[in-house]
Amino acid sequence: MAHILLVDDEEGVRGFLKRGLEIDGHAVVTAVDGEDGLARLDQHQGRFDLLLTDIRMPIMDGIALAHAAKRSYPELPIMLMTGFADQRERASSLDGVVIDVLTKPFSLAELRTSVREALNS
Repeated sequence: MAHILLVDDEEGVRGFLKRGLEIDGHAVVTAVDGEDGLARLDQHQGRFDLLLTDIRMPIMDGIALAHAAKRSYPELPIMLMTGFADQRERASSLDGVVIDVLTKPFSLAELRTSVREALNS
């Protein structure tokens, strides 16, 4: 069982992904945007096994969150999610910061497999 921080601004997506990750026994903390995600990271002193965040969000996007999280918690594995090709291109410059970028739409099975691989790497 892993402790995962899930950040997505869409309530329906966030709830669906949370439930999907909990199927595998993970404890999932959610946040509504990057700023909220950073606050939750600090609240838990970075004690997460994985940060899974959408890229395109208001206030602070997932790329800014990934950079801030890596500065404060360099050992934290980070995965990004996006449904936008231009955002995926932005994420390509994050080698060494993120371990994977999931392209939406993805199935729950694909998410669970990617998370499992990220936790085992």
